[in-house]
Amino acid sequence: MKTKKVFSLLLVAAMTATLLAGCGGDDKTAGNNGGGSQVLKVAAFEGGYGAEMWQEVVDAFEASHPGVTVELTVDKKIEDVISPGMKAGDYPDVVHLATGREAALTETLTKENALLPLTDVLEMTVPGEDVKVKDKIVPGFLDTLATNPYGDGVTYYAPMFYSPCGLFYNAGLFKEKGWEVPATWEEMWALGDKAEAEGIALFTYPTTGYFDAFTYAALSSAGGSDFFNSCMTYEDGIWESEDASKVFNLIGKLAEYTEGTTVANANNDNFTKNQQLILDNKAIFCPNGTWLPGEMKDAPRADGFEWGFMPIPAVNEGGAGCSFCWFEQMWIPAAAENKELAKEFVAYMYSDEAAKIFAKSTAIQPIVGVSNYLEGDNKMFYSIYDNGATAVMGGFAATAPVEGVNMLDTLCGTVNSIVSGDKTVAEWQAAVEEASDKLRAAME
Repeated sequence: MKTKKVFSLLLVAAMTATLLAGCGGDDKTAGNNGGGSQVLKVAAFEGGYGAEMWQEVVDAFEASHPGVTVELTVDKKIEDVISPGMKAGDYPDVVHLATGREAALTETLTKENALLPLTDVLEMTVPGEDVKVKDKIVPGFLDTLATNPYGDGVTYYAPMFYSPCGLFYNAGLFKEKGWEVPATWEEMWALGDKAEAEGIALFTYPTTGYFDAFTYAALSSAGGSDFFNSCMTYEDGIWESEDASKVFNLIGKLAEYTEGTTVANANNDNFTKNQQLILDNKAIFCPNGTWLPGEMKDAPRADGFEWGFMPIPAVNEGGAGCSFCWFEQMWIPAAAENKELAKEFVAYMYSDEAAKIFAKSTAIQPIVGVSNYLEGDNKMFYSIYDNGATAVMGGFAATAPVEGVNMLDTLCGTVNSIVSGDKTVAEWQAAVEEASDKLRAAME
Protein backbone atom coordinates (compact mmCIF):
# COMPACT_ATOMS: atom_id res chain seq x y z
CA MET A 1 0.00 0.00 0.00
CA LYS A 2 1.30 3.39 -0.88
CA THR A 3 -0.08 6.56 0.67
CA LYS A 4 0.74 10.14 -0.03
CA LYS A 5 -0.84 13.08 1.69
CA VAL A 6 0.09 16.71 1.61
CA PHE A 7 -1.14 19.32 4.05
CA SER A 8 -0.33 22.98 3.40
CA LEU A 9 -0.83 25.56 6.11
CA LEU A 10 -0.13 29.07 4.83
CA LEU A 11 0.56 31.38 7.71
CA VAL A 12 2.05 34.83 7.83
CA ALA A 13 5.71 34.85 8.74
CA ALA A 14 5.34 36.51 12.11
CA MET A 15 2.66 34.08 13.28
CA THR A 16 4.72 31.10 12.10
CA ALA A 17 7.79 32.22 14.01
CA THR A 18 5.74 32.81 17.17
CA LEU A 19 4.02 29.43 17.06
CA LEU A 20 7.17 27.51 16.27
CA ALA A 21 8.97 29.04 19.22
CA GLY A 22 6.62 27.13 21.49
CA CYS A 23 7.00 23.70 19.87
CA GLY A 24 9.54 22.39 22.35
CA GLY A 25 12.54 22.57 20.06
CA ASP A 26 15.68 24.54 20.71
CA ASP A 27 17.37 27.13 18.52
CA LYS A 28 18.86 24.43 16.32
CA THR A 29 15.55 22.90 15.25
CA ALA A 30 14.46 23.35 11.68
CA GLY A 31 10.98 24.46 12.68
CA ASN A 32 12.35 27.81 13.71
CA ASN A 33 12.82 29.06 10.17
CA GLY A 34 11.42 32.48 10.74
CA GLY A 35 8.36 31.99 8.53
CA GLY A 36 7.22 30.60 5.21
CA SER A 37 6.39 27.00 4.41
CA GLN A 38 8.70 24.00 4.35
CA VAL A 39 8.27 20.66 2.63
CA LEU A 40 9.64 17.50 4.22
CA LYS A 41 9.78 14.31 2.18
CA VAL A 42 9.43 11.20 4.33
CA ALA A 43 9.71 7.65 2.96
CA ALA A 44 8.77 4.75 5.21
CA PHE A 45 8.73 0.99 4.89
CA GLU A 46 5.30 -0.55 5.41
CA GLY A 47 5.94 -3.59 7.53
CA GLY A 48 3.58 -5.73 9.55
CA TYR A 49 2.39 -2.69 11.48
CA GLY A 50 0.61 -1.22 8.47
CA ALA A 51 0.67 2.21 6.84
CA GLU A 52 -2.05 4.05 8.73
CA MET A 53 0.10 4.81 11.77
CA TRP A 54 2.55 6.75 9.62
CA GLN A 55 -0.19 9.04 8.34
CA GLU A 56 -1.42 9.66 11.87
CA VAL A 57 2.09 10.52 13.07
CA VAL A 58 2.62 12.85 10.11
CA ASP A 59 -0.69 14.57 10.87
CA ALA A 60 0.38 15.09 14.48
CA PHE A 61 3.80 16.39 13.45
CA GLU A 62 2.25 18.90 11.06
CA ALA A 63 -0.23 20.01 13.70
CA SER A 64 2.63 20.89 16.06
CA HIS A 65 4.77 22.43 13.30
CA PRO A 66 2.67 25.10 11.51
CA GLY A 67 4.00 25.94 8.09
CA VAL A 68 5.37 22.43 7.55
CA THR A 69 4.11 20.17 4.77
CA VAL A 70 5.03 16.50 4.89
CA GLU A 71 5.01 14.48 1.70
CA LEU A 72 4.66 10.90 2.92
CA THR A 73 5.39 7.78 0.90
CA VAL A 74 4.76 4.39 2.51
CA ASP A 75 5.29 1.15 0.65
CA LYS A 76 6.08 -2.50 1.33
CA LYS A 77 8.88 -2.23 -1.22
CA ILE A 78 9.94 1.32 -0.46
CA GLU A 79 13.39 0.68 -1.96
CA ASP A 80 11.82 0.15 -5.38
CA VAL A 81 9.81 3.36 -5.00
CA ILE A 82 12.58 5.74 -3.96
CA SER A 83 15.67 4.27 -5.62
CA PRO A 84 14.96 5.58 -9.16
CA GLY A 85 14.58 9.13 -7.87
CA MET A 86 17.69 8.86 -5.72
CA LYS A 87 19.73 7.75 -8.72
CA ALA A 88 18.54 10.94 -10.42
CA GLY A 89 19.51 13.06 -7.41
CA ASP A 90 16.04 13.35 -5.86
CA TYR A 91 16.41 12.11 -2.28
CA PRO A 92 13.84 11.83 0.52
CA ASP A 93 14.70 13.94 3.56
CA VAL A 94 13.97 11.10 6.01
CA VAL A 95 13.90 7.38 5.36
CA HIS A 96 12.58 4.65 7.63
CA LEU A 97 14.19 1.47 6.30
CA ALA A 98 16.02 -1.12 8.35
CA THR A 99 19.16 -3.01 7.57
CA GLY A 100 18.88 -6.67 6.65
CA ARG A 101 16.52 -6.17 3.72
CA GLU A 102 17.14 -8.12 0.52
CA ALA A 103 17.69 -4.96 -1.53
CA ALA A 104 20.26 -3.75 1.08
CA LEU A 105 19.63 -0.09 0.24
CA THR A 106 20.50 1.06 3.77
CA GLU A 107 23.72 -0.93 3.76
CA THR A 108 24.65 0.35 0.30
CA LEU A 109 24.32 4.00 1.30
CA THR A 110 26.21 3.27 4.50
CA LYS A 111 29.11 1.71 2.60
CA GLU A 112 29.13 4.73 0.30
CA ASN A 113 29.26 7.14 3.28
CA ALA A 114 26.04 8.67 2.00
CA LEU A 115 24.25 9.12 5.35
CA LEU A 116 24.06 12.16 7.60
CA PRO A 117 25.46 11.78 11.14
CA LEU A 118 22.67 11.96 13.73
CA THR A 119 24.77 12.51 16.85
CA ASP A 120 23.56 16.10 17.14
CA VAL A 121 19.95 14.89 16.99
CA LEU A 122 20.57 13.03 20.24
CA GLU A 123 21.34 16.38 21.88
CA MET A 124 18.13 17.97 20.60
CA THR A 125 15.12 18.46 22.83
CA VAL A 126 12.23 16.16 21.95
CA PRO A 127 9.61 18.41 20.27
CA GLY A 128 6.84 19.27 22.73
CA GLU A 129 8.80 17.97 25.73
CA ASP A 130 11.62 19.12 27.99
CA VAL A 131 13.98 16.15 27.68
CA LYS A 132 16.80 15.46 25.25
CA VAL A 133 16.44 12.67 22.69
CA LYS A 134 19.41 10.73 24.09
CA ASP A 135 17.82 10.68 27.54
CA LYS A 136 14.52 9.42 26.16
CA ILE A 137 15.98 6.35 24.42
CA VAL A 138 16.30 3.12 26.43
CA PRO A 139 19.94 2.62 27.54
CA GLY A 140 21.96 0.30 25.33
CA PHE A 141 20.32 1.12 22.02
CA LEU A 142 22.88 3.75 21.08
CA ASP A 143 25.94 1.61 21.84
CA THR A 144 25.65 -0.87 19.01
CA LEU A 145 26.74 -1.36 15.41
CA ALA A 146 23.04 -1.26 14.56
CA THR A 147 23.07 2.49 15.27
CA ASN A 148 26.78 3.28 14.89
CA PRO A 149 27.59 1.20 11.78
CA TYR A 150 31.21 2.30 11.45
CA GLY A 151 32.04 1.41 15.04
CA ASP A 152 33.35 4.93 15.65
CA GLY A 153 30.80 6.07 18.22
CA VAL A 154 28.92 8.22 15.71
CA THR A 155 25.20 7.53 15.29
CA TYR A 156 23.89 7.29 11.73
CA TYR A 157 20.81 5.13 12.31
CA ALA A 158 18.09 6.28 14.69
CA PRO A 159 16.67 3.20 16.51
CA MET A 160 13.01 2.64 15.78
CA PHE A 161 10.38 0.00 16.54
CA TYR A 162 12.09 -2.66 18.60
CA SER A 163 11.14 -6.24 19.01
CA PRO A 164 12.54 -8.98 21.19
CA CYS A 165 13.07 -11.89 18.85
CA GLY A 166 12.80 -15.52 19.82
CA LEU A 167 10.76 -18.65 19.23
CA PHE A 168 6.98 -18.39 18.98
CA TYR A 169 4.81 -21.40 19.68
CA ASN A 170 1.30 -22.50 20.59
CA ALA A 171 1.18 -22.55 24.38
CA GLY A 172 -2.21 -24.23 24.09
CA LEU A 173 -0.61 -27.22 22.36
CA PHE A 174 1.83 -27.68 25.25
CA LYS A 175 -1.08 -27.64 27.70
CA GLU A 176 -3.02 -30.11 25.59
CA LYS A 177 -0.09 -32.53 25.26
CA GLY A 178 1.28 -32.05 28.74
CA TRP A 179 4.64 -31.02 27.28
CA GLU A 180 7.23 -28.90 29.07
CA VAL A 181 8.68 -25.92 27.24
CA PRO A 182 12.33 -26.88 26.56
CA ALA A 183 15.01 -24.84 28.29
CA THR A 184 18.02 -26.51 26.63
CA TRP A 185 18.83 -27.83 23.18
CA GLU A 186 18.94 -31.39 24.48
CA GLU A 187 15.36 -30.91 25.65
CA MET A 188 14.55 -29.42 22.23
CA TRP A 189 15.79 -32.50 20.40
CA ALA A 190 13.87 -34.76 22.79
CA LEU A 191 10.70 -32.78 22.16
CA GLY A 192 11.34 -32.95 18.42
CA ASP A 193 11.50 -36.73 18.54
CA LYS A 194 8.35 -36.91 20.64
CA ALA A 195 6.43 -34.54 18.35
CA GLU A 196 7.59 -36.34 15.21
CA ALA A 197 5.89 -39.47 16.45
CA GLU A 198 2.63 -37.49 16.38
CA GLY A 199 3.25 -36.02 12.93
CA ILE A 200 4.32 -32.59 14.19
CA ALA A 201 7.60 -30.98 13.14
CA LEU A 202 9.75 -29.25 15.73
CA PHE A 203 10.64 -26.20 13.63
CA THR A 204 9.83 -23.91 10.73
CA TYR A 205 10.88 -20.41 9.70
CA PRO A 206 9.25 -17.67 7.57
CA THR A 207 12.29 -16.96 5.36
CA THR A 208 16.03 -17.38 5.86
CA GLY A 209 16.18 -13.66 6.65
CA TYR A 210 14.86 -14.50 10.12
CA PHE A 211 18.04 -16.41 10.86
CA ASP A 212 19.90 -13.16 11.51
CA ALA A 213 18.23 -12.71 14.92
CA PHE A 214 18.35 -16.46 15.59
CA THR A 215 22.05 -16.77 14.71
CA TYR A 216 23.08 -13.60 16.54
CA ALA A 217 21.43 -14.87 19.73
CA ALA A 218 23.04 -18.30 19.35
CA LEU A 219 26.48 -16.78 18.71
CA SER A 220 26.24 -14.62 21.81
CA SER A 221 25.06 -17.58 23.84
CA ALA A 222 27.91 -19.74 22.54
CA GLY A 223 30.79 -17.33 23.14
CA GLY A 224 29.56 -14.26 24.97
CA SER A 225 29.29 -10.62 23.91
CA ASP A 226 32.97 -10.17 23.06
CA PHE A 227 32.86 -13.20 20.78
CA PHE A 228 29.67 -11.90 19.16
CA ASN A 229 31.29 -8.51 18.49
CA SER A 230 34.33 -10.27 17.00
CA CYS A 231 31.99 -12.05 14.59
CA MET A 232 30.33 -8.77 13.68
CA THR A 233 33.70 -7.11 12.96
CA TYR A 234 35.16 -9.95 10.87
CA GLU A 235 37.99 -11.02 13.18
CA ASP A 236 40.36 -13.35 11.38
CA GLY A 237 39.38 -16.98 11.82
CA ILE A 238 36.41 -16.20 14.07
CA TRP A 239 33.94 -18.19 11.96
CA GLU A 240 36.18 -21.27 12.13
CA SER A 241 36.41 -21.14 15.93
CA GLU A 242 35.00 -23.71 18.31
CA ASP A 243 32.20 -21.41 19.45
CA ALA A 244 31.17 -20.63 15.88
CA SER A 245 31.22 -24.33 15.04
CA LYS A 246 28.75 -24.97 17.84
CA VAL A 247 26.28 -22.64 16.17
CA PHE A 248 26.75 -23.96 12.64
CA ASN A 249 26.31 -27.54 13.87
CA LEU A 250 23.28 -26.60 15.96
CA ILE A 251 21.50 -25.09 12.95
CA GLY A 252 22.58 -28.08 10.88
CA LYS A 253 20.86 -30.40 13.33
CA LEU A 254 17.82 -28.13 13.54
CA ALA A 255 17.52 -28.48 9.76
CA GLU A 256 16.78 -32.18 10.31
CA TYR A 257 13.78 -31.21 12.46
CA THR A 258 12.40 -28.59 10.04
CA GLU A 259 8.94 -29.06 8.53
CA GLY A 260 9.13 -30.40 4.98
CA THR A 261 7.34 -27.59 3.10
CA THR A 262 9.30 -24.79 4.75
CA VAL A 263 11.95 -24.23 2.08
CA ALA A 264 9.40 -24.10 -0.75
CA ASN A 265 7.47 -21.33 1.00
CA ALA A 266 10.42 -19.44 2.52
CA ASN A 267 10.05 -16.41 0.27
CA ASN A 268 8.39 -12.99 0.34
CA ASP A 269 5.26 -14.28 -1.39
CA ASN A 270 4.54 -17.37 0.73
CA PHE A 271 6.24 -16.86 4.10
CA THR A 272 2.90 -16.62 5.91
CA LYS A 273 2.27 -20.26 4.96
CA ASN A 274 5.24 -21.19 7.13
CA GLN A 275 4.00 -18.99 9.96
CA GLN A 276 0.61 -20.67 9.61
CA LEU A 277 2.22 -24.01 10.41
CA ILE A 278 2.46 -23.19 14.11
CA LEU A 279 -1.14 -21.94 14.17
CA ASP A 280 -2.24 -25.26 12.66
CA ASN A 281 -0.07 -27.39 15.01
CA LYS A 282 1.98 -28.70 12.08
CA ALA A 283 5.20 -27.25 13.51
CA ILE A 284 6.02 -26.22 17.07
CA PHE A 285 8.51 -23.36 16.95
CA CYS A 286 8.98 -20.45 14.56
CA PRO A 287 11.61 -17.70 14.96
CA ASN A 288 10.14 -14.24 14.67
CA GLY A 289 9.67 -10.85 16.27
CA THR A 290 6.79 -9.39 18.25
CA TRP A 291 5.04 -8.20 15.10
CA LEU A 292 4.06 -11.81 14.29
CA PRO A 293 0.75 -11.94 16.23
CA GLY A 294 -0.42 -8.76 14.52
CA GLU A 295 0.65 -10.04 11.14
CA MET A 296 -1.34 -13.26 11.68
CA LYS A 297 -4.25 -11.81 13.64
CA ASP A 298 -6.85 -12.76 11.02
CA ALA A 299 -5.41 -16.18 10.22
CA PRO A 300 -7.29 -19.36 11.21
CA ARG A 301 -5.84 -21.35 14.10
CA ALA A 302 -6.24 -24.57 16.03
CA ASP A 303 -8.76 -24.74 18.86
CA GLY A 304 -7.21 -23.55 22.10
CA PHE A 305 -4.41 -21.68 20.36
CA GLU A 306 -2.52 -19.34 22.66
CA TRP A 307 0.65 -17.42 21.82
CA GLY A 308 3.79 -18.51 23.60
CA PHE A 309 7.22 -16.92 23.34
CA MET A 310 10.68 -18.00 24.52
CA PRO A 311 14.33 -17.05 23.97
CA ILE A 312 16.79 -19.13 21.97
CA PRO A 313 17.90 -21.85 24.43
CA ALA A 314 21.43 -21.60 25.80
CA VAL A 315 24.06 -23.16 23.57
CA ASN A 316 26.28 -24.04 26.53
CA GLU A 317 25.11 -26.08 29.50
CA GLY A 318 24.21 -23.83 32.41
CA GLY A 319 24.04 -20.68 30.27
CA ALA A 320 21.12 -18.31 29.87
CA GLY A 321 18.78 -18.19 26.92
CA CYS A 322 19.34 -15.27 24.57
CA SER A 323 16.93 -13.02 22.73
CA PHE A 324 18.19 -10.77 19.97
CA CYS A 325 16.57 -7.38 20.20
CA TRP A 326 15.87 -6.46 16.62
CA PHE A 327 14.99 -2.89 15.84
CA GLU A 328 14.30 -0.90 12.74
CA GLN A 329 16.19 2.19 11.73
CA MET A 330 15.51 5.68 10.46
CA TRP A 331 18.14 7.76 8.70
CA ILE A 332 18.75 10.94 6.79
CA PRO A 333 20.51 10.83 3.41
CA ALA A 334 23.53 13.11 3.26
CA ALA A 335 22.02 14.48 0.03
CA ALA A 336 18.68 15.37 1.68
CA GLU A 337 17.48 18.84 0.71
CA ASN A 338 15.93 19.77 4.08
CA LYS A 339 18.36 18.36 6.65
CA GLU A 340 17.43 20.50 9.65
CA LEU A 341 13.70 19.81 9.40
CA ALA A 342 14.56 16.15 8.86
CA LYS A 343 16.42 16.16 12.19
CA GLU A 344 13.38 17.73 13.86
CA PHE A 345 11.19 14.93 12.49
CA VAL A 346 13.60 12.25 13.73
CA ALA A 347 13.63 13.85 17.19
CA TYR A 348 9.83 13.85 17.18
CA MET A 349 9.84 10.06 16.76
CA TYR A 350 10.80 9.80 20.46
CA SER A 351 7.98 11.96 21.77
CA ASP A 352 5.28 10.40 23.91
CA GLU A 353 2.77 11.63 21.35
CA ALA A 354 4.40 9.71 18.49
CA ALA A 355 5.11 6.65 20.65
CA LYS A 356 1.45 6.34 21.66
CA ILE A 357 0.34 6.53 18.02
CA PHE A 358 2.82 3.85 16.99
CA ALA A 359 1.94 1.65 19.98
CA LYS A 360 -1.70 1.46 18.84
CA SER A 361 -0.35 -0.53 15.87
CA THR A 362 1.96 -2.52 18.21
CA ALA A 363 5.00 -0.70 16.82
CA ILE A 364 6.97 -0.08 20.01
CA GLN A 365 9.50 2.72 20.24
CA PRO A 366 12.63 2.15 22.38
CA ILE A 367 11.82 4.93 24.83
CA VAL A 368 11.83 4.94 28.59
CA GLY A 369 8.40 4.05 30.03
CA VAL A 370 6.98 2.60 26.83
CA SER A 371 5.61 -0.43 28.71
CA ASN A 372 2.94 1.88 30.11
CA TYR A 373 1.32 1.81 26.67
CA LEU A 374 1.26 -1.98 26.34
CA GLU A 375 -1.36 -4.55 27.16
CA GLY A 376 -2.27 -8.18 26.45
CA ASP A 377 0.29 -10.36 24.66
CA ASN A 378 2.69 -7.46 24.20
CA LYS A 379 3.24 -7.24 27.95
CA MET A 380 4.35 -10.89 27.83
CA PHE A 381 6.57 -10.42 24.79
CA TYR A 382 8.35 -7.36 26.16
CA SER A 383 8.93 -8.98 29.55
CA ILE A 384 11.28 -11.62 28.08
CA TYR A 385 14.33 -9.78 29.39
CA ASP A 386 12.75 -9.45 32.82
CA ASN A 387 12.41 -13.24 32.95
CA GLY A 388 16.10 -14.07 32.62
CA ALA A 389 16.84 -13.88 28.90
CA THR A 390 20.03 -12.09 27.89
CA ALA A 391 19.52 -9.26 25.41
CA VAL A 392 21.66 -9.27 22.28
CA MET A 393 21.90 -6.23 20.00
CA GLY A 394 24.01 -5.21 17.07
CA GLY A 395 24.89 -6.26 13.56
CA PHE A 396 27.71 -6.47 11.07
CA ALA A 397 30.10 -3.52 10.86
CA ALA A 398 29.89 -1.48 7.69
CA THR A 399 32.75 -1.78 5.22
CA ALA A 400 33.62 -0.43 1.81
CA PRO A 401 31.59 -2.25 -0.86
CA VAL A 402 33.02 -5.61 -1.90
CA GLU A 403 31.68 -6.86 -5.20
CA GLY A 404 29.81 -10.14 -4.89
CA VAL A 405 29.96 -10.25 -1.08
CA ASN A 406 26.85 -10.06 1.07
CA MET A 407 27.57 -11.34 4.57
CA LEU A 408 23.95 -11.74 5.64
CA ASP A 409 23.09 -13.60 2.47
CA THR A 410 26.03 -15.95 2.96
CA LEU A 411 25.32 -16.50 6.66
CA CYS A 412 21.53 -16.66 6.59
CA GLY A 413 20.48 -17.21 3.00
CA THR A 414 22.38 -20.50 2.86
CA VAL A 415 20.07 -22.05 5.46
CA ASN A 416 17.61 -23.15 2.77
CA SER A 417 20.40 -25.16 1.16
CA ILE A 418 21.30 -26.73 4.50
CA VAL A 419 17.69 -27.77 5.11
CA SER A 420 17.31 -29.13 1.56
CA GLY A 421 20.65 -30.94 1.78
CA ASP A 422 22.13 -29.11 -1.21
CA LYS A 423 25.06 -27.89 0.91
CA THR A 424 26.85 -29.29 3.92
CA VAL A 425 27.46 -27.44 7.17
CA ALA A 426 31.21 -27.56 6.47
CA GLU A 427 30.76 -25.91 3.08
CA TRP A 428 28.53 -23.27 4.62
CA GLN A 429 30.97 -22.49 7.43
CA ALA A 430 33.88 -22.17 5.00
CA ALA A 431 31.90 -19.78 2.78
CA VAL A 432 31.05 -17.56 5.76
CA GLU A 433 34.72 -17.39 6.80
CA GLU A 434 35.71 -16.53 3.23
CA ALA A 435 33.15 -13.70 3.05
CA SER A 436 34.31 -12.45 6.44
CA ASP A 437 37.93 -12.38 5.26
CA LYS A 438 37.02 -10.26 2.25
CA LEU A 439 35.06 -7.79 4.35
CA ARG A 440 37.83 -7.58 6.94
CA ALA A 441 40.24 -6.67 4.15
CA ALA A 442 37.85 -3.92 3.07
CA MET A 443 38.01 -2.43 6.56
CA GLU A 444 41.81 -2.28 6.66
